[in-house]
Amino acid sequence: MARCEVCGNDYELAFYVETQDGARHVFDSFSCAIHRMAPICEHCRVQIIGQGVEADGHWYCGGHCARADGRVGIVDRV
Repeated sequence: MARCEVCGNDYELAFYVETQDGARHVFDSFSCAIHRMAPICEHCRVQIIGQGVEADGHWYCGGHCARADGRVGIVDRV
């Protein structure tokens, strides 16, 4: 069994997520993984679970938040 690093639950079906930099994380649910790993929109502060957009090293939930934060040339796909 492994202990979730977010909620502390010691769960036999816990899973591991390894990041590009080699860090290894353990979670007991996708909600805990999202809570720990999802980037935060720099404009509206929502956790980005879908595609999101990156502009000059800054993450946004969509083009509307990127534009509201002064980024240009960012459009949402339709």
